[in-house]
Amino acid sequence: MPAFSLEPEQTTWCAELRALAAERLKPLAERGEPGRVNRPLVAALGDLGLLSRLFEAGALDLCLLRESLARVCTEAETALALQGLGTHPVAAFGTPAQRARWLPEAAAGRAVAAFALSEPDAGSDAAALALDAVPDGRGGWHLHGEKRWISNAPEADFATVFARTTPGAGARGVTAFLVPADRPGLGGEPLDMLAPHVLGTLVFDGVPVGPDDLLGAPDRGFRVAMHTLNLFRPSVGAFAVGMAQAALDAALAHTAARPAFGGVLADLQAVSHRIAEMATRTEAARLLVHAAASAYDRGDPDVPRRSAMAKLLATETAQYVVDSAVQLHGAAALQRGHLLEHLYREVRAPRIYEGATEVQRTIIAKDLYARHHGERHHEEVRHHGEARHHEEQGHVSPRKEPAP
Repeated sequence: MPAFSLEPEQTTWCAELRALAAERLKPLAERGEPGRVNRPLVAALGDLGLLSRLFEAGALDLCLLRESLARVCTEAETALALQGLGTHPVAAFGTPAQRARWLPEAAAGRAVAAFALSEPDAGSDAAALALDAVPDGRGGWHLHGEKRWISNAPEADFATVFARTTPGAGARGVTAFLVPADRPGLGGEPLDMLAPHVLGTLVFDGVPVGPDDLLGAPDRGFRVAMHTLNLFRPSVGAFAVGMAQAALDAALAHTAARPAFGGVLADLQAVSHRIAEMATRTEAARLLVHAAASAYDRGDPDVPRRSAMAKLLATETAQYVVDSAVQLHGAAALQRGHLLEHLYREVRAPRIYEGATEVQRTIIAKDLYARHHGERHHEEVRHHGEARHHEEQGHVSPRKEPAP
């Protein structure tokens, strides 16, 4: 069911993406080794022009890309998204030399990117990160510490790395660096996760970085991180909507054909009402994702709140829809290799990464209260200004004379 906000050419493009995913990308994904970077798949995304489109796209295009691929092949969706997440800081904040070196390689799928923000003790609280950038006395730094739960680590060819350049300064003391994988002192190992994603650690043992490696200004790396996350948060919601739609499609097909109690499962009101709820929540999440992405593309000031709302609703909705689809299928959905078994493992992580559900609620609430206090202050200033204007014009409010 297309959202009312999409133009016909957009819905046509989404259908073409799904066909490409089924014909060209899914076979490559199935031949990949779980938990390893699938370089033929990344290269195919480049050959099809999807990676270059990704780096040029606005937020709504990014969401349409991710939802369309996720409905057919979550591995292709994830490979595309990780290229975007790791490369966007270079595209948005990189120097001309950095952009010339890495953007063509990333867009062609020849260089794999990573976005290295999370640490063992700094996940949702990104301002608490502690990877230490120690000045080397010559205008550069040496990086010491560890990043954890980093997608494409440790196999990425380059990484956007966030390090602490000013101790005790919170978000104001973080700097972003572009770190090629061949830097001395850089290591890491893969992590074995519930869903076999390419996820691992990056260990920094005095890794040298210099002014030419900066992404943006020193101590302004938090802006780089938030600029990237504000763009990608709605598209995490789009990924979730794609999985929800795939689960809903599977549940519709199954319940319409599965014999039960002299009819089919769809004849049972409990089943049909569950399907209706799944469809309604999925469409509501899709519309909120599109609204947040459109707000980003327009440059609206409330993008952080809208992005948080989109990610929150869409990821929680996808969890509900996939779980409901498993329930309607029964034991068959739990068999290894079943679409829903795959989605059941895939759908859990988006509620955590790029800001957990609880963090999104905090972002939303803070913005709402700030707007509330701002509106009250504006109203008080307006009333004060009107009263002063009346006084200056010699107007006196009528008042009752005291009783004799």
